[in-house]
Order: sequence, then structure tokens, then C-alpha cells
Amino acid sequence: MDTLIKAIVFLPLIGFLIAGLFGTAIGAKASEYVTTGFMMVVAVLSWIVFFHVAFGETEMIRVSVLRWVQSGGFDSEWAFRVDTLTAVMFVVVNTVSCLVHLYSIGYMHHDPHRPRFFAYLSLFTFAMLMLVTSDNLLQMFFGWEGVGLASYLLIGFWYKKPSASAAAMKAFIVNRVGDFGFILGIFGVFVLFGSVNFETIFAATATYLPAGEAHGAAAAATEGAHAAGDAVLNFLGMQLDKGHAVTAVCLLLFMGAMGKSAQFLLHTWLPDAMEGPTPVSALIHAATMVTAGVFLVARMSPLFELSHTALTVVTVVGAITAFFAASVGLVQNDIKRVIAYSTCSQLGYMFVALGCGAYGAAVFHLFTHAFFKALLFLCAGSVIHAVDGEQDMRYMGGLRPHIKITFWMMMLGTLAITGVGIPFSGIGFAGFISKDIIIEATYAAHSPVSGFAFALLVIAACFTSFYSWRLIFMTFYGKPRASHDVMHHVHESPMVMLVPLFVLAVGAVVAGMVFEGYFFGHEYAEFWQGALFTGPENEILEHFHHVPALVALSPFIAMVLGFVTAWYMYIASPQTPKYLADQHRGLYQFLLNKWYFDELYDVLFVRSAKWLGTFLWKEGDGRVIDGYGPNGIAARVVDVTDRVVRLQTGYLYHYAFVMLIGIAALITWMMLGSSF
Repeated sequence: MDTLIKAIVFLPLIGFLIAGLFGTAIGAKASEYVTTGFMMVVAVLSWIVFFHVAFGETEMIRVSVLRWVQSGGFDSEWAFRVDTLTAVMFVVVNTVSCLVHLYSIGYMHHDPHRPRFFAYLSLFTFAMLMLVTSDNLLQMFFGWEGVGLASYLLIGFWYKKPSASAAAMKAFIVNRVGDFGFILGIFGVFVLFGSVNFETIFAATATYLPAGEAHGAAAAATEGAHAAGDAVLNFLGMQLDKGHAVTAVCLLLFMGAMGKSAQFLLHTWLPDAMEGPTPVSALIHAATMVTAGVFLVARMSPLFELSHTALTVVTVVGAITAFFAASVGLVQNDIKRVIAYSTCSQLGYMFVALGCGAYGAAVFHLFTHAFFKALLFLCAGSVIHAVDGEQDMRYMGGLRPHIKITFWMMMLGTLAITGVGIPFSGIGFAGFISKDIIIEATYAAHSPVSGFAFALLVIAACFTSFYSWRLIFMTFYGKPRASHDVMHHVHESPMVMLVPLFVLAVGAVVAGMVFEGYFFGHEYAEFWQGALFTGPENEILEHFHHVPALVALSPFIAMVLGFVTAWYMYIASPQTPKYLADQHRGLYQFLLNKWYFDELYDVLFVRSAKWLGTFLWKEGDGRVIDGYGPNGIAARVVDVTDRVVRLQTGYLYHYAFVMLIGIAALITWMMLGSSF
């Protein structure tokens, strides 16, 4: 098993090195086949490890690789920690990555830089695997920054395209804000526990706070109480005791998760990341990289359970993100941006579940979401491929008869994300099972903000249904709005692009029904085997099956309302959307411009930074340094020497005249001196 795990992690790295270093020599085809072949092997091995760990007797497998960092009392070994949580991420990351590699063979067929593209895909996969197999926070940070680098390279793959380069920079910079909080959180963990190793941290959390003073969802009744004792952490000039220190550290770690998972306030990079090739969108910004923040909070669940305040913040931010992103998705016209805001919204659902202590439900939605969201993105890529690169849905329409396979695959993805199923039966598409569990678990939780979160999630579910069906109706139904030339050349994608859709569609249909009992059901304890904190989860599971019928029905009702509204506005009465946009111009522009966050950040940060830089350049560097500093002194010396040089004319009478003036001045000085 150790050998299998090493192969899973290092085969993508080998693929990256082969395609990256020798891609030009071996050619594009060989680069595609080598990297894709390695990923197929890795995907199969991932499922083997998943069934062995999650359904076997072994709670955790730890594979030592090498001694890494040793300095004083700090000891960090490079090792792979494979428990059920890691095994789930193995399946998600490597299955999606394998299918994206395969899909890209067809999608990127005409690109002259395919070896570089496939090298970047494999590099990203390796970095993500380093993140999810980490045995300590330092190793996790290495993978964390690795996926940041790979995402920068992939988003800006078409670097000659200004919008792609700008989007890559934006993603990199916004993520640095979250990463700053993450690394401060790692420092704080080391101060509190004297280690960054997960085993040491988790063992210490059990006795870190006095009995009855923990702050997690299981101890919500003790809200406001903090562990008594002396200050253990100095943060921003404040002396924090144990309880407050844990809260500060958890919030810093969550700040990192907010950046990577595009949560509210640090979300602005995600929609712009659609400037990269569509397979990149499916791999990084739907199924894997953006779930890194969810993985971080789930992995650190024993620590977060010590801070009720931190969990409340996670719940509030997640609920606001789910609502905000869904509201913006209502009016977007770019097919990939609609799905991108959908990703942002679904991540909000996951964080609400984490904040309420339903960790299994959060990871379950992460698992199912990977299938149907990757399916939607790759279907969008198939649509774009069919209409000669067009991404604006206003110039599509009527595509259903021309690309029937893509249509039906996208229909399955839409049925999954909107939550279509039979209420109270346990039968439905993946999103119906996992999303409904989160909404019901939120209602059943004891968090003081659970009611607020529940309301926003139900509204977001209605919005999700509306914009998802709006996408289907605008793209595939009605009269064609593309030019005659484009419609004449509309064609179905090649089989190498369709096979990944078939595989993902199977997951979108059955993943929820097959795995519900394990992720968040009667097999919960046996499945997770201690990989997640289980205290509040057991309590939520008790109340989960006793929520009011209307609560259990609310996601289904929201889905139906969204579908009916979209059908009416884009099939029955196509003129209604324009009428409503004209009648509510302010609201429409507010949503179309994404709540004006980009404009606000441009004023607060971009323009102010440019103004400060220009001021320091013109006034500080130009006027002070160049005018009065070393450059100024050098300029004066040069000026004086230039004037002195002018005295050296080479004419004898000039020198005689100067000597005469000197003698006259000397005699005058002597006469005046003697008179005094």
C-alpha cells in the first residue's frame, strides 16, 4: 500500500518533468499520452486506496518520505498521511484530473503549446496531492502555494492575451492576502501547541481547554466563556488567553481558506479565472483547488471545535457567499462565468456545513459537487468548441438538435446541481442528496446563526435553479441567435472529449445515492474512522431525521420555483427578462456588475496603491533622492566641474588676466589686513 500511495503522488510529478523538460523533443502527442497515461494509472490507484482505507480496517496509513526541516525544537518530517478524508480527496482530485487530461487532448488539439499545457496540468495535480496528503501544516503550506503557482500558470496560459495575464495576476495577488493569514495561523498553532504536526495538535486539543469551556458546536451553551489563565499569545498588541488565542488562530487559518476557496470578500479572482482554457476551469476552479479551503477546515476540525466564535464566522461567511454568488449568477451572460459563480455559491454551502459542525456533510457535497461541476464546465467547453469560441449565451440558442450528446450531458449536470429528486425517498441526483443534507443539517444545528444561514441557503437554492435552467434555455432552446456561418459549422465534439462527460455524468447521477449512508448516515463512524471531529456530528445526526417536513421540502420547493420562473422568462415569455431589466435598471446593473466589488477594490486598493507608488516615485525618488540625495550631490559636483572646465580655455592672455586678478586680490587683502 505504501508503494501505491507513493505512485499516486509522484507519477504526476514525473509526467510534469517529462512534458516540461522534454516536450519539445518528444513532441506534443507524446506529451499528451505520457501525462494522460500516468493520470489514468493514478486515478485507478486512487479508487483502490479509497476502498482499502474508507471501507477497510485501517484507520490511517502514514508513509514516511524523508526528514525535512529540523531546527532546534522544530521537527517537520515529509510524510504522507492517508486517512478517509485524504482518500476521498484522492478520488476527487485524480478522477477529475484524469478526465480533464483526456478531454484536453481534443479541446487543445490546435494549440501549438500543448506540451507546456499538459505539463502545467500535471504540476497542478502533484501540488494538490501534496496538499491533501500532508502530515503537518508546513507540508500543507508547500502544496497550498504549489497549487497557487500552478493556477497562475494555467490561468495565464495564453499569456499574449491581456485579459488572461491580468486574471492570472489577480488570482495570484488575491490568494496572497488569504495566504498571509494562513501562514500567521500556522505560526500561531506552533506557539500554542509547540508543533505543526497534525497528530500532536489533535492530541493536544482534547485537553487544551478546561472541561466545559470548549467553544465548538457541541458546547454552544457556553458561548462567551473563555479558558481562564495567563496570556499565551500576543497578537496585534493584545494579550490573549487560551480561549481567545484559539479563536484568533482559527480565524487566521480560515482567512487562508477564504482566499483559496473564493469566499465573500476574497472571491473576486474566481470569475476572472475563466480567462484560462476551459479544461483549466473544470480542474482548478470547480473540483479541486477551490476545495482546498474546505479541506483545510475539515482537516483542522478538532481545533475549530475549540472556538464557537470561529465556527460562527465560518457559517456566516459561507451563507453570505452562497447567497451573493447565486444572486450575481442570475444575470451573467458568459456561459463559463455563470458556472463560476455557481462554484462560488456551492462552496458557501460547504462552509456553512463546516461552521455548523456537519463536517461529513460538507465533504460529501465537496465529493458530489466535483462530478457535476466538472461535468458542467466540460460541457460548456464542448458548447464553446461547437460555436467557434463564442461564450456569450446571448449569441447562442437553438443548439439542441446540433449537439445532442452535449445537451443531454449538460442536462444531467443541471439536474444534479439544481437538486432534482423525489422528496423523502433518498432517490435523486447527486446535488439533491448532498445539498439537501446541508440545508437540513444547518436547520438542525445549535449555532446561533443557523436560522440566518438556513434562510440564505434556501434562497440560494432557488437562485441556483433559476440561473442553471436559464443557461440551458438560452443555450439550447429557442431560435438560433448566432450568425448563419457559425450555425452552419456547429458540430458535436470528438469522442475523446465526450468520454469524460459520460464518466462524470455517472457520478452526477448516482454518487449521492450510493455514498450518502457513509458520508453522513448510519455508516458515518465506520467510514470516517476518526478522520473528522465527530462530537457535534453525532448530535446533528440525531436531530437531522426529525426536522419538520416543510424544512425537508424547502430545497425541493426552491428548486421548482427557480425552474418554473426560468421556463416562463426564457421559453414562455422571452420578452419578460428585458422588461424587468428596464424596470429595475439599478438592481440589474448592481447584479450585472457583481455588487461593484471590483470597482470598490479598484478604488480602495489598486488606485490608492498606484497613487502611492507614483507619489513615492515622483516626490520621493525624483525630488528628494535625485534632487537632494546622492544623485543631487553628484549632479552639483558635475555642475561645478563643468564650470571649472570652462576656465581652461587654452589662451595665454586669459591665464595672465586671471593671475593679475589674483595678485590684485592678494595685495588688497594684505593692505586691508595691515590696516587693522
